[in-house]
Amino acid sequence: MLKLEQVCKSYRTTEVETRALDGVSFEVAAGEFLAIMGPSGCGKSTLLNILGLLDSPSGGTYQFMGEDVSRASEQHLTVLRRAAVGFIFQSFNLIDDLTVAENVEVALIYRRVPGAERRRRIREALELVGIEHRARHRPQQLSGGQQQRVAIARALVSRPKLVLADEPTGNLDSSNGDAVMGLLSTVAKGGTTVVMVTHSLTYAAAAQRTVKLLDGRVVSETLLAA
Repeated sequence: MLKLEQVCKSYRTTEVETRALDGVSFEVAAGEFLAIMGPSGCGKSTLLNILGLLDSPSGGTYQFMGEDVSRASEQHLTVLRRAAVGFIFQSFNLIDDLTVAENVEVALIYRRVPGAERRRRIREALELVGIEHRARHRPQQLSGGQQQRVAIARALVSRPKLVLADEPTGNLDSSNGDAVMGLLSTVAKGGTTVVMVTHSLTYAAAAQRTVKLLDGRVVSETLLAA
């Protein structure tokens, strides 16, 4: 589903060039659950941005669902991203002025899904993450674990082919972290490709495979489960 070949990413200022990724190559199969690990500053977030079509590589090639998008326009990347990618962030990124249901609905409004279909999908997504009884609450009325469940529902409501999770348990206690990992595992078993950035060896073990980065390079790949 995803294939990177010698992907590089550099950032330039007037005085300094920083290479965030340096010849990264690996593939992600459809329906795979992959964990990306590495110390702070190793290129994990940059890699996730490229995988999620939020950024483009400076060199090398990136094939997204069979299409080389390495030099695609921002407009085309936006179309692909809206159609096929869901994001889960460490900081939840919910809109305080909207209810839980309205936060989830935002993902469908961007995709111009009709009203009746939006309501049905919202209900299904909230039921999946066990938060349907909080549909009319606002984010500040929820615990951190509940807010992350809403964020997962928002990522899933558009039925993406790929879910990208950036430290999804980083702001949660162990109980809520375990629950979030259980949800991600369920999503992957349902056939959705999941790529997760994490610092936790425990949570990385829930994935089928780990890719470890150091200084912008892949230093190891480990198969954890068939």
